[in-house]
Amino acid sequence: MKWNQALKAYEDYLRIERGLSYNSVVNYSLDIKKLMRWLEEHEVETSPIQISEKTLQEFIYQTAKSINPRSQSRLISGLRGFFNYLIFEEYRKTNPLELIESPKLGRKLPDTLSEVEIDQIITQIDLSTPTGERNRTILETLYGCGLRVSELTSLKISDLFFEEGFIKVTGKGDKQRFIPIAPSTMKYISIYMKEIRVHMPVSDNAKDTVFLNRRGKALSRAMVFTIIKDLTQKAGIHKSVSPHTFRHSFATHLLENGADLRAIQQMLGHESITTTEIYTHIDKSHLSKVMHQFHPRK
Repeated sequence: MKWNQALKAYEDYLRIERGLSYNSVVNYSLDIKKLMRWLEEHEVETSPIQISEKTLQEFIYQTAKSINPRSQSRLISGLRGFFNYLIFEEYRKTNPLELIESPKLGRKLPDTLSEVEIDQIITQIDLSTPTGERNRTILETLYGCGLRVSELTSLKISDLFFEEGFIKVTGKGDKQRFIPIAPSTMKYISIYMKEIRVHMPVSDNAKDTVFLNRRGKALSRAMVFTIIKDLTQKAGIHKSVSPHTFRHSFATHLLENGADLRAIQQMLGHESITTTEIYTHIDKSHLSKVMHQFHPRK
């Protein structure tokens, strides 16, 4: 079995059997492609079935010099998954990364914004322009519903169920979930839809897309990043703020105000509660107050 053949089969497995999204499949493929390039550059002739633990150790050792521990850990994890697939398909009997340890990582806590900082950023928007009204709606929706940026840009008009108080979101792996939407967020989306979007030219493939650019096409993820970066700088906030920061802030503020962790998990679309539990580490002072307030042994 050659590398390109194995990679193609693995991509098909991830997409069809695992149900992963296009972006996830691409990210997994990058790990194998890095290894393939390294083997070619170092003139190492071996196949996915024959490659040894020693060769992989050398690859990881040399690659680790140019990437941080977190990227190194992700690379090892990605390759381990690939070789587990080959074992599953009975091409190999052992995983050559079985004894290769990932670097120890501290738990990286996400940046969050306070309610005041979110208001400061939104205040920078020029609401006298159609673009400004759209941008306010984007930020209010990111924060009000805790969406990923890809979920925001792919949000459809047919996904809005305002009478029921929900929106339907398509997340990772094309998995769909319903998220409650606050009246204030519904108000901003309605204003944008009725007063701004209705006057915009709309391309044929974006007729059902909520957020459009000036050319009437679906807004790109990169543009949302740019909008937020510019507004954050104008607000004088010296944090690394991205669309995901609004999602983190959504979850953190819900938790701080007493929301159940399982409910937050469902709204964020996390497969595992372990992923959601990271928010319990963000504000230890708040958790301490909760314990002293509600625990019977005060």
